[in-house]
Amino acid sequence: MSHNKKTQLIAAGRDKKWTQGSVNPPVQRASTIVFDTVADKHHATVNRANKTLFYGRRGTTTHFAFQEAMSELEDGAGCALYPCGAAAISNAILAFVQSGDHLLMVDTCYEPTRDFCNTILKKFGVETTYYDPMIGEGISALIQPNTKILFTESPGSITMEIQDIPTLARIAHQHNIIVMMDNTWAAGIQFAALQHGVDISIQAATKYIVGHSDVMLGTAVAKAEYWDQLRENSYLMGQCISPDDAYLGLRGLRTLAVRLQQHQQNALAVANWLATHPLVDEVRHPAFASCPGHEFFQRDFTGGNGLFSFVLKTSYPRATTALLDGMQHFSMGYSWGGFESLILANEPKSFTQLRSVSRPNFDGTLIRLHIGLEAVEDLIADLEQGFARYQTVLDSRC
Repeated sequence: MSHNKKTQLIAAGRDKKWTQGSVNPPVQRASTIVFDTVADKHHATVNRANKTLFYGRRGTTTHFAFQEAMSELEDGAGCALYPCGAAAISNAILAFVQSGDHLLMVDTCYEPTRDFCNTILKKFGVETTYYDPMIGEGISALIQPNTKILFTESPGSITMEIQDIPTLARIAHQHNIIVMMDNTWAAGIQFAALQHGVDISIQAATKYIVGHSDVMLGTAVAKAEYWDQLRENSYLMGQCISPDDAYLGLRGLRTLAVRLQQHQQNALAVANWLATHPLVDEVRHPAFASCPGHEFFQRDFTGGNGLFSFVLKTSYPRATTALLDGMQHFSMGYSWGGFESLILANEPKSFTQLRSVSRPNFDGTLIRLHIGLEAVEDLIADLEQGFARYQTVLDSRC
């Protein structure tokens, strides 16, 4: 078996027991599984957790193929599937905490993750402490006797900080703390989370794995010591996805390497152009030396993608609106990871709700871009025209 990710992406999940002779595993739709004999039913019941047809919620061969592929790609013992990334995050956490426990959550987490901690976990009596993504060894001071999970996300949501995951994991494991990571940005292949100390790697497969902005899907790949508990908790919480979505996730894997390569190439071209623009104060891209944690990106990651941010020198919402409203190739929309380019803006004041301990050290509007697969020259021209509209509004203030 090859350990090259490009080859793995083509071969993983294509065992003949799933493909039945075709190139791709067929879509097997089922709720009820019927058995010919009592012995067959007993065998399925005993082996229901081990990719055996038992009941629709446990999965069909389509699900099993996708789970096997994800486990192989992320070097885990098993993969749980969820209807979206937020469900993957919340269920992974809920599988290992109870009332009275304490959670360490990176301050630059995905906003719905923060909302989950501040509402659902709080209601269940689980305390959350937010920590600065660049804390490193300082995480030791925040660990409590009841700390159960250290949750990481790298790069950080919107502001793109890269965490020192091996250091955080080493310290957490000294205190028997489970390390979880939202590994969506790296698509599970640009950062080998489990090899760097993470116990459970979580993704919104909605993003790059599916890659076409038409499926909601979440995954959580766990090390062996945590797999059984994660799997059974997910089952008891009713977490399942359609076989059609599992098929589309599996199909997305086949082109993931080439898509990521092109996203990365396009994004770097746009980022380098932005870095020289007179209206831009800074570019937040992990490949840039100025990005917080860039040294960890160089050390631990094998590549990037199309998602990064830049900060304007000023904050003037009316000008930002003019920039956004006239875009031709960039659409405004949440999520990312599809073939299309996207743009969103965050004014500095919004970070009072998005951050607790790591307030950004900039005063201008932050623009998040997802660079798609369009021609780079068209994207740059679109941004240039947007900047012209922005400048026109700024000039009208005088």
